[in-house]
Amino acid sequence: MQGEKALFMDFDFTLLKDDKTISEKNRRAVRQALAEGNCVVAATGRPVASGKKIVKELGLTMPGCYMIAFNGSALYDCANDRIISQATIPSVSVRRLFEEAKKAGIHIQTYNKTHILTERVTDELLYYSEKTKMPYQVMEGGIASLKEEPFKALLIHLSDRSALEGFQRANAAWTDDVMTSFFSSSQYLEYCPYGVDKGAAVASFCKWKGIPVERTVAVGDEWNDISMIKAAHIGVAVKNAVDAAKEAADYVTEQDNNHDAVAEVIERFLLR
Repeated sequence: MQGEKALFMDFDFTLLKDDKTISEKNRRAVRQALAEGNCVVAATGRPVASGKKIVKELGLTMPGCYMIAFNGSALYDCANDRIISQATIPSVSVRRLFEEAKKAGIHIQTYNKTHILTERVTDELLYYSEKTKMPYQVMEGGIASLKEEPFKALLIHLSDRSALEGFQRANAAWTDDVMTSFFSSSQYLEYCPYGVDKGAAVASFCKWKGIPVERTVAVGDEWNDISMIKAAHIGVAVKNAVDAAKEAADYVTEQDNNHDAVAEVIERFLLR
């Protein structure tokens, strides 16, 4: 459609308020953007199954609604309930990542289409499961029993980001050729398939949909949103974003996620 634009927006602490709800003003703005023929793409680190629940709760199931899940490893068509594209990490690499994390004493988990997969129950797992409302499974045979190549792996340390940074540096020599790693918060170190992040997903979506990158806007708040903010023509950080996201952005909102920041972005950059 001539004039069609695409808005890429993070979920947590961007579109959603701290209590995980969406304001009525944000909801109306998203609907208006869609009514004017634009695409709205939710971009999240969550798995498709978890993201789908939020998409349905927010009413983002009409034509023009899409979701980038697993930080870019999967692209999902919300209106037609189908995965358009996906990428996975070789199982052998995930197994080695688990082994190295175990040596370092850091919690690690991966995913299948519906559950968190881990080798043992830890405080980190329970914290994450409660926060995301995602169910988990303990792999009876450990990581060696992993049957399918996963979309991503996640290391969690609840109190010491430097431990995760040290792990990332120590394993860069072998991981950098097979996976992309980045922080999605100070507590989460993500490993995705090689070349995959939210920024790469923006480019892939635009190519698939036929929308020039010059007609894109992206808004986020965290470290894993920086590649998306940089990839879009107009990159936006919400007021409550980490400093690194603000530094990467073309525009920082006057409002935070609890006060309709996404509506501000839509009104300023998408609506005619």
